[in-house]
Amino acid sequence: MHRRQFFTLLGGAAAAPFVPWRLAARAQQSTRPVVAFVSNVPRESYAGLMSAFARGLSEKGFAEGQGVTFDYRWVNSEHDLPALAVEMVARNPAVLVGAGGTGSALALKQATTRLPIVFIIGSDPAKFGLVASLNRPGGNITGVTSLSNVLAAKQLEMLHDLAPDVATIGLLLNPENPNAENDAGDVRRAAETVGHKLIVVVARSDTELNTAFAAAAEQRVTAMLIASDTFFLRRRTQIVTLSARYAVTTMYDRAEYVSSGGLMSYGSNRIEVFRQAGIYTGRILRGERPGDLPVQQPTKFDLVINLQTAKALGIDVPATLLARADEVIE
Repeated sequence: MHRRQFFTLLGGAAAAPFVPWRLAARAQQSTRPVVAFVSNVPRESYAGLMSAFARGLSEKGFAEGQGVTFDYRWVNSEHDLPALAVEMVARNPAVLVGAGGTGSALALKQATTRLPIVFIIGSDPAKFGLVASLNRPGGNITGVTSLSNVLAAKQLEMLHDLAPDVATIGLLLNPENPNAENDAGDVRRAAETVGHKLIVVVARSDTELNTAFAAAAEQRVTAMLIASDTFFLRRRTQIVTLSARYAVTTMYDRAEYVSSGGLMSYGSNRIEVFRQAGIYTGRILRGERPGDLPVQQPTKFDLVINLQTAKALGIDVPATLLARADEVIE
């Protein structure tokens, strides 16, 4: 059974007209439009990201005095996303937002070809058949990709700067993530480029996380890249703790890990990603078709370093890397 939350953002009625193809099943056009979120990450895990989404929505006129309701639902397992997507489609919202990565976007696309969908993912949506192309998505879907799954080369370069003598790099993957196979290939190619051997360890449960780190330690892995995955994000405290226990120099894709005590992260600016998703949602509420809106890609990437963790690991962070950092936690 999944948990439910409802959050009313603003009061009043929407001033923008709605197109018939999207609202054919709505009983009254004067009803406050509902923006439904589908995810396998609890809303509280998004911290300020939802505020960024609301800010983007307000830039398109859905601010004070123009009503929008957020209907946010999540499940604890990626396996439950298809059923949740079907349930939310049946509620007939004005816009569906897949906020839990590729899994939520795929579940929504499979559940409806009628209602508009805005996704927030880390992978290339064209690779998974979500869109026909980035420039012309087509159909009822578009969104924002943070490119978390294609930054391996840059992340490994920074790991090398921190641990230049390490010959073997570990990669933690969730085998149930739709991106797992692509991620492994991308990171393997990047590791070969910088002359590192790659050891892949997998986990899809709390117990398997413990086993994965123990297995990596047995193979003398002292530097590791954590793949972009909502399952891992929900368990960031456990992963950060394991990294410290095994003294692993670890790179993450999101700053939330570093705020939780992780060493370093490099990835797209998530605040901007969610703001762009809010803008697209507002444009669709104003009557634009999702298939005509090019998939947005990030232009800003943030490097965050936790010097407390570096000190605990006995790592002297190079001045050149510190100079590139967007945020340093001291």
